[in-house]
Amino acid sequence: MSTTTTIVGGAMLPHAPQFFTLPDTEDKGTVARVQAVAAEIGDKLRALDPDLWIIFSNDHAEQFFHGIAPPFTIHVGGEAGGEFAGRKFHWEIPSAVSFELVRQLYRQGFDPAFTSTAKFDYAMGIPLTHIGHKGAVLPIFVNAYLPPQPTMERCYAFGQAVARAVTNLGLRTVVLASGGMSHFPGTDRYSHPELDWDNAVLDRLRTGNLKSLIGYDETELDDKGNIELRCWACAAGALGERKPDIVSMEPSWHHNYASLGWVGADLLSLEPHYPTIKPELVQITSALHALAHDRDARSAYIADPAAYADRYKLTPEQRQALVAFDAPAIVAMGAHPLVPFLANMQVQRQRGAK
Repeated sequence: MSTTTTIVGGAMLPHAPQFFTLPDTEDKGTVARVQAVAAEIGDKLRALDPDLWIIFSNDHAEQFFHGIAPPFTIHVGGEAGGEFAGRKFHWEIPSAVSFELVRQLYRQGFDPAFTSTAKFDYAMGIPLTHIGHKGAVLPIFVNAYLPPQPTMERCYAFGQAVARAVTNLGLRTVVLASGGMSHFPGTDRYSHPELDWDNAVLDRLRTGNLKSLIGYDETELDDKGNIELRCWACAAGALGERKPDIVSMEPSWHHNYASLGWVGADLLSLEPHYPTIKPELVQITSALHALAHDRDARSAYIADPAAYADRYKLTPEQRQALVAFDAPAIVAMGAHPLVPFLANMQVQRQRGAK
């Protein structure tokens, strides 16, 4: 993903219905800690002053299930509401932006459905309530529960396409993902969430390796109770490879509550071990390449390093490093390290052959 993006932050948050129903079987301390982490993330995301909030969320066999089940559905209505466990939801939706997002995604080869009438269920209502978001939000529904679901690769690519679209529109955007982690509602495995598996996933995400999510296929997601990670994969594609600032895991007997927040971290900007050749390094690269592959060039260098260096238009720093064959200094300039490595090996071999 390009480092040019207007995605300024994001979060991945749980949405268990027990957060609102609060049955006696639920540990109230666990719920309070999950809510506190979400509130902290919400405060910090609002401090980023984004132009647009997007939430990726699954639908719980409510609206996109028996009748129709698109992989991705964008809400284009001007507002939407909902209700769960005695709580009413209502948020404005930036309809003009939603319609333009659909158009942009069509141009990028994605064909999302769109709706003007879908309601918010608790999958959206809970995390938005926990982070204290009261402004407009653009909902995107992801089919997580009804096979065949979109692959994790497709979800990640969809998130990338969303990021390109909002960047083209110049909108500083926060992306939220609702769901996760391991749980098995309605099955005989409900009381056995896969904590070890979840922690292994989080270990990768906390390093900024968000793309690792595409490595999980539908069989593994189903077996580990993590079909909702498709929403996370959408957000991951939009966020790109960047480390979360906040990572929290609160296990319960039926559901592992993971919360992650990107509230100011930039895209990872790791320098590659093998970079492209910068224009200012073309001359010294040419000199080194000749030493690696041309016996006559090596002979000339061995006989008189300074005279050999003067064949090329080098800066004083480059000339000094080449004459002394200071490979670490040459690499530190940004040169492709394989070239001085091979050049030095061949020069030393030819010197030893004398």
